[in-house]
Amino acid sequence: MEIKLKLNGKMITEDIEADLLLIDFVRSHGCFSVKRGCETSNCGLCTVLMDGTPILSCSMLAARASGHEIQTLEGLQQEASEFVGFIADQGADQCGFCNPGFVMNTIALLRENPDPTDDEIRAYLAGNLCRCSGYEGQLRGIRNFLNSRKRC
Repeated sequence: MEIKLKLNGKMITEDIEADLLLIDFVRSHGCFSVKRGCETSNCGLCTVLMDGTPILSCSMLAARASGHEIQTLEGLQQEASEFVGFIADQGADQCGFCNPGFVMNTIALLRENPDPTDDEIRAYLAGNLCRCSGYEGQLRGIRNFLNSRKRC
């Protein structure tokens, strides 16, 4: 079956198998920030943005993305660079495996709500599994980033 979609700003038309998962499609196009974790839609490692909304690519067929715009961390480096240092400063990137999912959800959150409360941040990041940090470092890093923007 043929699909057409925009991946990180580039139009792609490709013949695919009907059962191809979106995670496998984007990884086959060099988007290795999208990771395979639980494969049960519970960890957030496979998060991508579809038309600006975070989705779990491990539970979506690539065919369903046809006609849509998909963004991965590879296509959002500039936007992500604004705040990832604040998260790293809090020691919240110990192994780094979960970071792309956190970053993707943080980008979506800040686009939707540029000044979220701590509870809103926690709610947006709730679908991301981190085995190293306990989540408070990510929250402190995002809060520090938001506070730094208010000072400017």
